[in-house]
Amino acid sequence: MRRRAALAGAAACLLPFAPSLSRAGAQVEEPLADSVRTALSSAIANSAPPVPEFASTDARLAYLRWLGEMSPRLARRKVDWQERKEFLQTVWYEARRAGLAPGLVLGLIQVESNFRKFAVSRVGARGYMQVMPFWSRLIGDGDPGKLFHMQTNLRFGCVILRHYVDRERGDLFMSLGRYNGSRGQAPYPNAVLGAGRQWEFKDPSPPKLGERS
Repeated sequence: MRRRAALAGAAACLLPFAPSLSRAGAQVEEPLADSVRTALSSAIANSAPPVPEFASTDARLAYLRWLGEMSPRLARRKVDWQERKEFLQTVWYEARRAGLAPGLVLGLIQVESNFRKFAVSRVGARGYMQVMPFWSRLIGDGDPGKLFHMQTNLRFGCVILRHYVDRERGDLFMSLGRYNGSRGQAPYPNAVLGAGRQWEFKDPSPPKLGERS
């Protein structure tokens, strides 16, 4: 009996790493703030990858350093450079737009879909961030096929996670649990946070004149 319980516990810990068994579909329908609804609706209308805008040359260079470090890490999963660049560019844009760390979003994508654009879970969650079809009905025209569009999927996933972070008053552990439908349980948040550490970026830029190294 004890051995059976141990095996069941091990299986539960492995579950978040298998995209086909993703449980992001346990997201529930709930009232949304107008700002959330507007952010999601605008993503449906966009057909091209977003183009980042920068307030300064330093900000643009920081982004390019991030892109230059993330691209080799992702090359095994996305071989084509142009596809990889557009994906990372969109992740960076949507994560920053939602006030999330790009590394966290990449970690969530790794756990949810293993970077497969057309991933579908057994409960119907779709795309990179495993967004449930009911979100397209609540926000857009009800066409779940649009959740396979890269920016739409990443915008939905990032805005939904931000919505949960706000609901949980900044508690990322609880927010990830809510995204996955396992609020209060450790395996899924720990999996995402662990994967996110693989995508952390420490800017190696040299200190400015007058700053200590």
